[in-house]
Amino acid sequence: MAQHAQQLVGAVEELLGRPIPLRVRAWDGSQAGPPGAPTVVLRNRRALRRLLWAPGELGLARAYVAGDLEVGPDSDLYEVLAAVAAFAEDPGAPRPRIGPREYLGAPGRRLLAAGLRLGAVGPNPAPPAEEVRHRRGRAHSRRRDRAAISHHYDVGNDFYRLVLGSTMVYSCAYWEPAAKSLEDAQAAKLDLICRKLGLRPGMRLLDVGCGWGSLVLHAARHYGVTAVGVSISTEQVELARRRVAEAGLADRIDIRLQDYREVPDGPFDAVSSVGMAEHVGSAQYLVYARRLYELLAPGGRLLNHQIARRPLPPGEEYRLSPFIDRYVFPDGELSPVGTTVSRLEEAGFEVRDVEALREHYGRTLREWVANLEAHWPEAVALVGRGRARVWRLYMAASAVSFEQNHIGVNQVLAVRPTPAGVSGLPPTRPQWLAEAAEQHRPEDARDTDLGDRPSVR
Repeated sequence: MAQHAQQLVGAVEELLGRPIPLRVRAWDGSQAGPPGAPTVVLRNRRALRRLLWAPGELGLARAYVAGDLEVGPDSDLYEVLAAVAAFAEDPGAPRPRIGPREYLGAPGRRLLAAGLRLGAVGPNPAPPAEEVRHRRGRAHSRRRDRAAISHHYDVGNDFYRLVLGSTMVYSCAYWEPAAKSLEDAQAAKLDLICRKLGLRPGMRLLDVGCGWGSLVLHAARHYGVTAVGVSISTEQVELARRRVAEAGLADRIDIRLQDYREVPDGPFDAVSSVGMAEHVGSAQYLVYARRLYELLAPGGRLLNHQIARRPLPPGEEYRLSPFIDRYVFPDGELSPVGTTVSRLEEAGFEVRDVEALREHYGRTLREWVANLEAHWPEAVALVGRGRARVWRLYMAASAVSFEQNHIGVNQVLAVRPTPAGVSGLPPTRPQWLAEAAEQHRPEDARDTDLGDRPSVR
């Protein structure tokens, strides 16, 4: 009986210099790897060919998205991803580079020989159709940013409803002890942002990267502000405008298909940027920070809600995740929170408060994955099996990354001081949060909760 899995695992472990953390089931039914470990299934020779041509994260992602690699029926995706992440991040383990030079060494030659025996050596399979391969223009030019945003956000509003739930909020929820559902936690996050910004009736709010309009709707309903929301996603803007109209708030909320660099009508009393700065890029971040500073009135506040990566060891170069860059967020970049704070201060802001919400995002992502899996046939019908698998993989992997402290997320509250240096903030956090809470008002008769709007079901 052929033992494909044993041949493959033995050759891979020799190349890596240590045992792998997964059990592997090959297309012939053979298995190898640690008993009791999470299991992955190589459904065909093409799965191995993808890994030979693109060792590591990209090859694994291509094989999974294409359906050539599956998670074993007795394992789950979180177990597999957690095992792989712990293996890759083990500080005491050898970290070999796997490339053409390594393939020419003795372990690499033995791996290729095993591939030949298994019939898996051959032409490089075409990447799944969901992969971004051709990009035009300079990185983070307005044209290229629009294409990148469209790749991720113009997937279809109906698909996002399945994943995000009725609130249509695509950022980390805030899990207070009283939260009984994702909807509760997302409403709490929106309210936390409004309170940190100190919103009051009559103020003017700019929401940069406004998504489907949930924050500006909450701010107008509960805090009496007028608001401008900008996004460069056509599908987000279309739905946000419809939600605003159905809420009867078109006189107080203006949703625009507009780049933040093109907003002409500042100043604003407050600016929010929630889950948008990750798309800006390190080379453009100071441009972003300075533009928000210009758009904010003296004494106004900025709430910047942004995912952060861990700082790198000295001399190590930051590399984008090839899976995230090619399948999820083209041209997206993460920076350490310290870098974000420094850039905001360099632009003229005074940073007053930083709150880490890392654990909140892990829980939020697990809720989104559960929503996707609960509506899997409908999701596949809407966007195709490959794209649905991209979203499942990226959200589950992100949940593990937050839980293992490989990435974090932070709300940074900053102010544009007056020329006299006045911040306008009470001296303690409890004071300014309590002061803002006093401005919260019940919705008037024309409004209902976000989750009750027919447009978001």
